[in-house]
Amino acid sequence: MNYAYILRCADGTLYTGWTNDLKRRIYAHNHGTGCKYTRTRAPVELAYCEEFEDKRDAQRREYAIKKLPRQEKERLIESRNEARGHFGR
Repeated sequence: MNYAYILRCADGTLYTGWTNDLKRRIYAHNHGTGCKYTRTRAPVELAYCEEFEDKRDAQRREYAIKKLPRQEKERLIESRNEARGHFGR
């Protein structure tokens, strides 16, 4: 599987990326080997993710999310949290 994701950094900023191994990628972000942006903003936590069969679809979604204003990204995150509470996930 491939994932487009949003991380919430320790300083409150949001980082958007894609990966084919979400657990490993979050570990890397939290241990200084994920990317330059999160290296100084750890720890990070997963705020939002979407799953895709195809790598290109995940990359396209990452790009689309990156273009969203912060308010829209926060709405995505909130909708995920509401769905988790509603469905008990």
